[in-house]
Amino acid sequence: MEKLDFSKEYIIENEVVQLRPLVESDFDILSQFSLEEPDLWTYSLVPAGGLKNLRKYMDIAFKSKNNKMSYAFIVFDKRTGKYAGSTRFYDYQELHNTVQLGYTWYGKDFQGTGLNKNCKYLLLEFAFEALGIDRVEFRADATNERSIAAMKSIGCTAEGILRSNCKAEVGRRDSIILSILKDEWFDSVKKSLVKKIK
Repeated sequence: MEKLDFSKEYIIENEVVQLRPLVESDFDILSQFSLEEPDLWTYSLVPAGGLKNLRKYMDIAFKSKNNKMSYAFIVFDKRTGKYAGSTRFYDYQELHNTVQLGYTWYGKDFQGTGLNKNCKYLLLEFAFEALGIDRVEFRADATNERSIAAMKSIGCTAEGILRSNCKAEVGRRDSIILSILKDEWFDSVKKSLVKKIK
């Protein structure tokens, strides 16, 4: 097993999707989503609507990577030959052997296509089987029913609500915590998810 190496260029893929590290030049690729799909950022803690906000979003991702806290990917849909969005590992804690998976968004044309399940499968497989992570955690705005349903559909267990735990665009938000443990991945989650992406 290896530790998450922030200097390494991880490319994770299957026949449906490719995940590669987010780089500066991806600003131009992601700008179409930033400018044309404002609803994508409704629940985002770091909204990327508008080019100024997109620049801030990407700068935060790169700074966090330099600090060995997160690793952002750009998502390429092989079926359409188009870039679809972004996702990342974050809050990596080597001591506790845990990581969070989030900051995930896809353009509206890629939602409900099975792309997300393929991405999550690849990232979970990488986390548990290549990195040997013990726990992958997920968080969402407690009112974001679509996101919560998506996380539960891949095998996440809801653990509870952190009340008013962080700032939101307006006021503060409650965050739901979900997770998948390594034993759960090997015992049942992986098999169930494989059936859903075939």
